[in-house]
Amino acid sequence: MTEPTARPLAVVTGASTGIGRELARCLAEDGHDLLLAAENPELADAAREVGSPSSAVETVRADLATAGGVEELARRVREKGRPVDVLAINAGVGVSGAFAEAETSLEDQLRVVDLNVRSAVHLAKLLVPDMAARRRGRILFTSSIAATMPGPFQAVYGASKAFLQSFSQALREELKETGVTVTAVLPGPTATEFFARARMLDTRIGAGPKDDAGEVARQAYAALKAGRDSVVAGSVRNRVQAAVARLTPERFLAAAHRRMAEPGTARR
Repeated sequence: MTEPTARPLAVVTGASTGIGRELARCLAEDGHDLLLAAENPELADAAREVGSPSSAVETVRADLATAGGVEELARRVREKGRPVDVLAINAGVGVSGAFAEAETSLEDQLRVVDLNVRSAVHLAKLLVPDMAARRRGRILFTSSIAATMPGPFQAVYGASKAFLQSFSQALREELKETGVTVTAVLPGPTATEFFARARMLDTRIGAGPKDDAGEVARQAYAALKAGRDSVVAGSVRNRVQAAVARLTPERFLAAAHRRMAEPGTARR
């Protein structure tokens, strides 16, 4: 059991790089103690970078695409003996390529489901009931602008982000009488390691302009603090794209996404 502290505790997944790392920075600057989780070794660097004299930072190296990894993170949270004030479920992965072709393996596609969908549900189920019982807390899910349209050549990834958007808004409605808020952030293309890891550098979207991860995180955190249901973060073009998607038949959205995400489109 840790000694009592007046500082709120925030748990951030996918905190080693990109938007997750910048969310951790926002939380630390706002006086939160942090429990950061990720699989890769950059997590230690992130903890050193975002820490401040007023915020204690701890890390959990765990593969959240596995049930054991999620259980380990939840165990570490329970060991702290402190309530979770902010839960930022940000960890995610993408895979690019034609679903029916051998270039995208079943293992890779299922890992997208395991990390983006299953682990989000698993971790929320382990931590959110305590927040609801306390009638206090804020939850952030990192969805994507990809949630607003079918995603050819990112079929599983896009569907996983649509799941998170739907899940977050359903959970928000369920929790509305508890004082716990749920916010979804929908970034557009952002300057992170995502496109390299998803093998998308030869696509038009992968080679195109990107938003700054720090700015995306700041917009997400502002929406979280305000208790908003969602925010399309990043540039104006993302908000325009989301607005257009609400009015456009899905077959046209799918065709438009194909022109951006099909391998080789960066050279056309």
